[in-house]
Amino acid sequence: MNLVIIGNGITGVTCAITVRRLRPDAHITLVSDESPYHISRPALMYAYLGHLRPQDLKPYGDWFWAENRLELVQATVTHLDITRQQVQLRTGEALPYDKLLVATGSVSRFQNWPGQELAGVQGLYGLPDLERMHRDTHGVGQAVVVGGGLIGVEMAEMLHSRGIAVTMLVRDTHYWGSVLPPEEAALVNRQLQAHHIQVQYSTELAEIMGDDAGRVRAVRTSRGQEIACQWVGLATGVTPNISVAQESGLETDRGILVNEHLQTSQPNVFAAGDCAQHRQPASDEVPIEQLWYTGRQQGETVAYTLCDQPRPYQRGPWFNSAKFFQLEYQTYGRVPARTPADIHSFCWQHPNGQLLLRINFREDGVVTGMNTLGIRQRHAVWDHWLRTAAPITQVLSELGTANFDPEFYRRHEAAIVGQFNQQFPQYPVALRRRKGLFSFS
Repeated sequence: MNLVIIGNGITGVTCAITVRRLRPDAHITLVSDESPYHISRPALMYAYLGHLRPQDLKPYGDWFWAENRLELVQATVTHLDITRQQVQLRTGEALPYDKLLVATGSVSRFQNWPGQELAGVQGLYGLPDLERMHRDTHGVGQAVVVGGGLIGVEMAEMLHSRGIAVTMLVRDTHYWGSVLPPEEAALVNRQLQAHHIQVQYSTELAEIMGDDAGRVRAVRTSRGQEIACQWVGLATGVTPNISVAQESGLETDRGILVNEHLQTSQPNVFAAGDCAQHRQPASDEVPIEQLWYTGRQQGETVAYTLCDQPRPYQRGPWFNSAKFFQLEYQTYGRVPARTPADIHSFCWQHPNGQLLLRINFREDGVVTGMNTLGIRQRHAVWDHWLRTAAPITQVLSELGTANFDPEFYRRHEAAIVGQFNQQFPQYPVALRRRKGLFSFS
């Protein structure tokens, strides 16, 4: 089999490694114009902060690719010749394939604001963006970040580390209003305040203004305010990178349309990761998944199909994690910003205002999701509870088994269960003491 993979992100690389294991005889080529080697996008921030060296962004040593007979081509793909089964490169070269995986990821989403083409205005998605940010924030005193979400806070922390004054423009009434309930958003806002990040809620970007040299000098907000700045970060989300697929005749919507085996409208062409859109997503699942772990899962799943061992893609319970400056965040299952009428939502907060645990559950007691801020939880435990439809009484009685905080950290299970019993006496959870520690039954 001659396999060509467009994209060397987590999806493409996971697919290549899995195919190599399943088909030792396969010829595998990865094509990317971003960088010659696979880099870890979640680690970009830490390179800017100085916690990682540039070479530390590569999860695999340079020897890895030749050792595993994975050919790397750094070039821009201009066209897919579906009839001849060739990938056309800007260099003029054509790469033939028996099977093709399109794993082109995402691109930053902008809103066609006046002035967004000015120097010092950018998003943050890949390695070229990190390099631009290194260069263009040198000597900057004031910056504006447009949008909240995870990238917005990352940008704010990166700029703050250089002593740059940051103003964030957030269109929602509270931080990440489409995702976080108000209580969680308030904890994040405290972190922003503690690090002197100025946040203007219910405020959008109207215009980016430049100087005579073509560099940003200020922004104008939807409230008419002018904010002086020398750099603007656009953190308004990402969109699937499907330009080559569209031009080549693959069926697309917001993303490249795929079936349960991640096959596109062409029999030998597959798509996975951020750029793929599921034609029939499972119940309560989104058609486009733009997370590191779902990209990895899709890369592994499609590898089996490419090797004639087809298996449908099954994501399993949703989860995500992030860090808002010093505040760690985890979410499992479904915890919408606005709790549905048929769902109970139990929210415990520590009096110090820095710790939170929310658990959502149905009327029959089955747990549907969890958010936590400042308390580390074990992924395997929560994944098991959600897959087995565990009742809230079981989850709380066993909550200590999910605790992943370091040794000697203060434990909060007793306080959590005590508050739950007061708030929901119809779902009693018994608490007992054993060997000086709290255990639950």
